[in-house]
Amino acid sequence: MITKHRYDACHFYVMEEKKMKKRIYVTGVALCTLMLCISLFQIISHYADGKKHTNDFAQLAEFVEKAEEPKGEGDVSQEGENPQLLHYRELAEQNGDLAGWISIEGTGINYPVMYTPDSPDFYLKHNFEKESSDYGVPYLAEDCDPNGNGDNLIIYGHHIKGGRMFGALMDYIGKEFYESHKIIRFDTLEELAEYEVVAVFKTTVYDDTGFKYYLFTNADKEADFNAYVKECKALALYDTGVTAVYGDKLISLSTCEYSSPNGRLVVVAKKVAE
Repeated sequence: MITKHRYDACHFYVMEEKKMKKRIYVTGVALCTLMLCISLFQIISHYADGKKHTNDFAQLAEFVEKAEEPKGEGDVSQEGENPQLLHYRELAEQNGDLAGWISIEGTGINYPVMYTPDSPDFYLKHNFEKESSDYGVPYLAEDCDPNGNGDNLIIYGHHIKGGRMFGALMDYIGKEFYESHKIIRFDTLEELAEYEVVAVFKTTVYDDTGFKYYLFTNADKEADFNAYVKECKALALYDTGVTAVYGDKLISLSTCEYSSPNGRLVVVAKKVAE
């Protein structure tokens, strides 16, 4: 026979267990709701960042393109200088980290290139206005000399889906694409220049097996330059029929490539003589 005391105790424990289950349930629902809200916020923020990224760079590109429109015979400034260079310098007044402008005709690559040697990866996560951004801005490696005194300019850019940022470089995996996109234009604040693609290759970083292309910015001797070009050609996905010799100025565009852990796709080009 169950006494009243035992009945009350059992009832108490049953009620406490129900309360505990209810608290766990409510807590679980609250956590799920919170995680859902955070996820939605991240998705919306990412979408908004992407839209802002597209609009901001479109405005910058429009500003640059206006300088390319002929204004008369010779199309030069009163000082006898190409107005495009003056436009780049005007853009540099908005952000002193500007090192130049990179573009590849027929692709979405049409961006400013930044340079912050004291904070090398700053533009990995910041936009042109120096605001936080997952898209970043293409930027020069810290050991490079944007004034053209080095042998190789390394430019990093995010691999963004849809051919945005340096995601467009992935098309260079196919030789057919290369055949119609052999020229890369990289202008500095002092010079307009075109580069002809020498090699396109895949490699890895942060391991002992990948090609450490990112360490080569200046050759101490001719053998160092030749060794870099030789390795680029050896890893090349196809033969471009173009090579580089000591004294040529190179540009190496680098972006993430996902067929291997820590993979990279690199497009190397040499400066075309005026």
